[in-house]
Amino acid sequence: MSLAGLFPIDKWNFKSQSVLNNLPEDEYNSLCRNMTEQQYSKGDVLFREGMAPGGIFFIKRGKVKKYKLDREGKEQIIYVANTGELIGYHAILAEERYPDSAATIEESLIAFIPKEDFLETIQRSSILSRRLLKTLSHEFAVLTNSISMFAHRSVKERLAVTLIVLREKFKEETVEGEDIVINISRNDLANMVGTAVENVVRFLKELKTAGIVDTAGRKIYIRDVKQLISLSNYGSI
Repeated sequence: MSLAGLFPIDKWNFKSQSVLNNLPEDEYNSLCRNMTEQQYSKGDVLFREGMAPGGIFFIKRGKVKKYKLDREGKEQIIYVANTGELIGYHAILAEERYPDSAATIEESLIAFIPKEDFLETIQRSSILSRRLLKTLSHEFAVLTNSISMFAHRSVKERLAVTLIVLREKFKEETVEGEDIVINISRNDLANMVGTAVENVVRFLKELKTAGIVDTAGRKIYIRDVKQLISLSNYGSI
């Protein structure tokens, strides 16, 4: 089921998938001339908060969580980046160190583009520069929505929104007609929602009893997305 007219998914998803699409061939070749690819296992770290950036990462297949650690070492997941998205470019553009950490949540194939090639191409390409500016502006709006949600929404409402967003991310790799499977650990889900694992487990059981979701191990199936949208109370977010 499409969320069009039901839920404003763009308020919660970054839009970096289109940044590299249809760049002029010479600009794309310049950007990717020293690009390398690497296969990552689930849980592998791409970079850590405070590291100096050496380049940007392009997710060719898989998913990556961006997160920060609190004083006790507990993760707060800021965003889950999907296939086709760029990560790590904010620090380079700001000439700063990474403001957060990034790690895979599933097996992933990720390309690395050196900082020098990225900056050189930006200087040459007005198209890439405009796209990055537009993307950064949208990401700021997404993060503002997320901050507002954490400040004013209940745990159940935050869980509902998170499940809706994850449904769309996992939908992209699902064959039409097959069930959309959200395959994520309860710990990562709790760190996205900003609550204890026990609360996530309890609310998932409630949703399952109500027929809104099914679960099988770490897999979650959304059976009634309209009810989930209603529970999210998104209109007041």
